Amino acid sequence: MNPNDFAIAIHGGAGTIAPETMTTQKYDAYMAGLKEAIDAGFGLLQQGASSLDAVEAAVRMLEDCPLFNAGKGAVFNHAGQHEMDAAIMYGKDKTAGAVCGIGNARNPVQVARAVMERTEHVLLSGAGANAFAIAQNLPIENPAYFFNQYRYEQWQEAVFEGKVQLDHSEKKMGTVGAVAKDKFGNLAAATSTGGMTNKQFGRVGDSPLIGVGTWADDNTCAISCTGHGELFMRSVVAYDIACLIEYKGLSLQAACDLVVMDKLVKIGGEGGLVAIDKLGNIELPFNSSGMYRGYKKSDGGEKMAIYK
Repeated sequence: MNPNDFAIAIHGGAGTIAPETMTTQKYDAYMAGLKEAIDAGFGLLQQGASSLDAVEAAVRMLEDCPLFNAGKGAVFNHAGQHEMDAAIMYGKDKTAGAVCGIGNARNPVQVARAVMERTEHVLLSGAGANAFAIAQNLPIENPAYFFNQYRYEQWQEAVFEGKVQLDHSEKKMGTVGAVAKDKFGNLAAATSTGGMTNKQFGRVGDSPLIGVGTWADDNTCAISCTGHGELFMRSVVAYDIACLIEYKGLSLQAACDLVVMDKLVKIGGEGGLVAIDKLGNIELPFNSSGMYRGYKKSDGGEKMAIYK
């Protein structure tokens, strides 16, 4: 890749998405949602914007789309509430910001970036994150904005069955994320999620944890994960891949394959991730039956897919 080349990759969740339940109408809607997010981020990169701006823009588009479990499409927890997590990281200087258990912000990723740029902290939680979003005059919504009949029925079904589900009906791991490399060679990553349907009140997954579900370092790679958060946390997935590149000299593909297809599988960790390295190579590995995913490169390379 030319040093001035740029690219973006996104995901809208991984999991067991049964092809037989995927109607043409639903498939087209998911593809349109992915394309809108990719185009938003890629358009900024084209204009010379930073990778940080690009990943935030892409994730905000996914948060605004009710098809994905983040922002407007966030699932219900056991208490019938929305607790959303998000993180963003800039590979140029390894600055990062995150929120967890936030319930009032239209775009949690936007609040995460504000934490990174306007505070001395990395992670704000719960009521503190909610108050911060209000104090920063970021877009706030009432609970009705986040209400989704499909998500509500998923929750009711999970409550009735006494289960915690990654994304109940289709077993889709609902997290969204993006990674990018800009014209200046800087990497960035962002991740956002509504978590698990019927999750315990106060549960936090891997998405807002730096080095676990989100990571960016210009020396190695940028990564955004989606999957069974508890297993990703126990495996420190994102940083593990970066370490395999930095300390063992593995390629991005080899590092991703080792972690996603071997190490995670051995402990029952289902899911995937999107990754980009300092050379602009992109990997979209997943060990589930599907993952909403796509990428776009300045050299014309482009792809969107759900199944293997």
